[in-house]
Amino acid sequence: MNDSPGWASPGSPSSDGENTGGEHTGGENSGTPATPESSDRARASSKWSQDQPPAAQWSSPGAGGPTPPQQAPGWGGGPQGQRAWGQVPGQPPSGHWNQNYGRPPAAKPGVIPLRPLGVGEILDGAVSTARAHWRTVLGLTLTVAVISQIAQLLATRYLVPAPASINPNATGTEAVNQAVDAMRSSLVDLLPPLVIGQFATLFTTAVLTIVVSRSVLGRQVSLGDAWGEARPRLLSLLGLLALLFVMVGAIMTVGILPGLLVGGAGGLALALLGGTAAFVAALWLYIRFSLAPPALMLERQSIVQSLRRSAKLVNGSWWRIFGIISLTSVLTVIVSMIIMIPFALAATAVDSSSFHGLLDGTTPDFNWAYSIVSGIGAVIGSAITYPIAAGVSVLLYIDQRIRREALDLELARAAGVPGYETPRS
Repeated sequence: MNDSPGWASPGSPSSDGENTGGEHTGGENSGTPATPESSDRARASSKWSQDQPPAAQWSSPGAGGPTPPQQAPGWGGGPQGQRAWGQVPGQPPSGHWNQNYGRPPAAKPGVIPLRPLGVGEILDGAVSTARAHWRTVLGLTLTVAVISQIAQLLATRYLVPAPASINPNATGTEAVNQAVDAMRSSLVDLLPPLVIGQFATLFTTAVLTIVVSRSVLGRQVSLGDAWGEARPRLLSLLGLLALLFVMVGAIMTVGILPGLLVGGAGGLALALLGGTAAFVAALWLYIRFSLAPPALMLERQSIVQSLRRSAKLVNGSWWRIFGIISLTSVLTVIVSMIIMIPFALAATAVDSSSFHGLLDGTTPDFNWAYSIVSGIGAVIGSAITYPIAAGVSVLLYIDQRIRREALDLELARAAGVPGYETPRS
């Protein structure tokens, strides 16, 4: 099946040259003698439909006014009940231009229309879900954000080793070795927050997947109902997360480790080159398997089957999904920064000594006050951005299934939309 939407303008005439015999050329039927100019115009308009509005009766789209007294055959509003000129199937005969012209009329029982979605509709659907179920979403995300932030704070304080000391006056080989040690120390420092953050994000996605799937059908769901439906799949979801983390970690290790073992200027260059290649490979795998969590939750697939399902749905749409995920990540980072900047300034005011150490080029030693104040900002930012990221992931999965498998028909039947009932055998 074609991966693109493939929508055509409703009621648009064929442009393949089949209807070429009924154009208005003047002559016998019109009562106007044929001229060379009219013949040229007839040849230029050979691809227009035979059914056209009468002359001098065209008005701009959306313009009001009385119905023209003369109407072309097949487009009148007479007793036969034909559609008025400009009316799109599925729209009320109001005489106004359809703002969604070019897309078929689609049922919308919930937060999205049941048809292939655009980027804006996916983002709007994620935000609309968070607004429609704000009690459920806020209760979940606040709880997860608080727990994950406490875990990151404790891991940073007690598990992460002290950063490597740097001599600002070092030169030559000593400076290169210090740069390699600093890069190794930075990777170690990022590991606990990255692991904890990924667990928190995926756990939130697991429960919010149920919430979003109900929102698409226009149904309400409580936190207890969502948790009860997601809980049996948490162990499989944990295994999926662990497998993805091991795959990405192995790729990054293979790319960076040889350069770290060699050391020196050559080792640093090798580590940078290998790290870049490993990052590209890991990013490709991340996008390829980005739809595995929704497939595991909603289709009750196993870990391996959900990975294969995601690869099948992403196939042919890698760049589109990469663009949407990247845009969502940029937006969530911007929102998080806007929220966290005031708290970071307040934390700096509380712990000014650490800020002075940062300006002096020494390693700052932030106290508990700084960590708590900045952590509050991180919790608020996570509580707002988690639902957006989770909603986009689920809606991307639904959108790909609509494009590939006509899932919109099944969703319309499940939502009880009139006209989509299952035919009786």
